[in-house]
Amino acid sequence: MTDAVTPPQWLTVPLENVILRIVGGGTPSKSKPEYYQGEIPWMSVKDMNKHVLQDTADHISQAAVDNSSTNVIPAGTPIVATRMSLGKIVVADFDSAINQDLKALFLPAEVHRDYLVYWYRSVARKIEQMGTGTTVKGIRLEALKGLDFALPPLAEQKVIADKLDTLLAQVENTKARLERIPQILKRFRQSVLAAAVSGRLTEEWRGSSDLIGWEAGELGRFVEKPRYGSSAKSQKSGDVPVLRMGNLQDGKLDWADLVYTSDLEEIEKYRLETGDVLFNRTNSPELVGKTSIFRGEREAIYAGYLIKIKCLPGLNPEFLNYQLNSPKAKDYCKAVKSDGVSQSNINAKKLAAYPLHCPPPEEQAEIVRQVDQLFAHADRIEQQVNNALARVNNLTQSILAKAFRGELTAQWRKDNPELISGENSAEALLERIKAERAAVAKPKRGKAKA
Repeated sequence: MTDAVTPPQWLTVPLENVILRIVGGGTPSKSKPEYYQGEIPWMSVKDMNKHVLQDTADHISQAAVDNSSTNVIPAGTPIVATRMSLGKIVVADFDSAINQDLKALFLPAEVHRDYLVYWYRSVARKIEQMGTGTTVKGIRLEALKGLDFALPPLAEQKVIADKLDTLLAQVENTKARLERIPQILKRFRQSVLAAAVSGRLTEEWRGSSDLIGWEAGELGRFVEKPRYGSSAKSQKSGDVPVLRMGNLQDGKLDWADLVYTSDLEEIEKYRLETGDVLFNRTNSPELVGKTSIFRGEREAIYAGYLIKIKCLPGLNPEFLNYQLNSPKAKDYCKAVKSDGVSQSNINAKKLAAYPLHCPPPEEQAEIVRQVDQLFAHADRIEQQVNNALARVNNLTQSILAKAFRGELTAQWRKDNPELISGENSAEALLERIKAERAAVAKPKRGKAKA
């Protein structure tokens, strides 16, 4: 029996009872590369990342179709995954061959396609849970056929599908707008840092646009000699964490995914102190120059791909951390990096040559205060956005659940009794579907016909 309570005018039947037939596919021989140089779309689970497809990743030849167990499925036919990507259903706007992990559901005339597609999405989690297998989950065809299907009268199927088109489009639009906000906040943070290191952020605090008291010079003038970290091999367990490039995240240290050392000599040589700034000296071009500040959270040392910067009196480590995360510093890293095959590198000498404009200590403290305040505001907004996104992501399933409990069309049924009774009833509809199923001849092996 179904878990949902449906209206009395609906029927609950096994999915098999409202499907004309289910057609699978196959994979042409991989030993014949010419099979994969044709024009016929060939769908697999890697294409199941959208609800409606305009193309597939792979294409095959007619010879591949003729000499394999694949089937060409007509455009508009719902296709589901029965191995991997369980719960996924797509509709292609083109004829497409399918592989053995997919099944095409051929529908009778009186089952509305979009209604069925939305219903399938509504039970996607249940289908995932029904998957069996140790490494790759699959669902048996008999289990798929036995799913409880909510069958309203045809007119109501169309109304539900139309309502879901509208409601879920609104949800997707809301989700898309929310997903753009983190990028807006990222640009906001960068603009704050740009204003901070240029002096614009504290113009009002200074009472003048002139950079009074700001000293210009290379970074090496304001810090001890930058030092590389430990090159010793670390372990999954040990006495002291070894911070690596992956632990440097957005100017802060991420203490997840740690490795350790118990080597007393290494610990003594590379021990971090509160206020040390760590600089990522090598990686892909977009990651070189990431920095984080060590605030003494726990004892730690640092790995060889990082450079430790210790400020001399007069340079605030928090200000330096913000300075090195600014667009100015990112541009400097891009300009002076040494290109490798796949990685870029900035050595200690180039880092020490970074052109720094250093305000008086009082203004550095004010810059840090204002940046902290603005970043905290951005963090609060981002958390609110993440919470809203979580609610929106749950909203789709909530709307689908309401639809297939009949809640979206309760008033419609009251207003249109003639469209859900007599010859228009679900019972009469099911009888017509049975007749159509009986009239469908068993298809021949090969191409699937509509």
